[in-house]
Amino acid sequence: MRNYAHPDLADVSIEHLLHALSDPVRLDIVRQLARNGEASCAALDGGRPKSSMSHHFRVLRSAGLVHTRIAGVQHMNTLRREEVDKRFPGLLGAVLRVAG
Repeated sequence: MRNYAHPDLADVSIEHLLHALSDPVRLDIVRQLARNGEASCAALDGGRPKSSMSHHFRVLRSAGLVHTRIAGVQHMNTLRREEVDKRFPGLLGAVLRVAG
């Protein structure tokens, strides 16, 4: 089983983060994680194809928004809220308020 790469937030640009949030599916994933905390990929897929969701999670991880850990056969995701807020104060809260 592979482990996922998670960037240091100091290496993530605001453009990269905003690009990740610009897609409605990814924004919905972030919104759900902000509300509910940790969730499996299956709980967040909304009936979408696994290949499509893999892409969305890869974009979210590379932008530093989501941390994915492997727990048996499940991939559990959490929002890196504290880290993102430290790097970009107020940004995620503002995006979630407008999007919510």
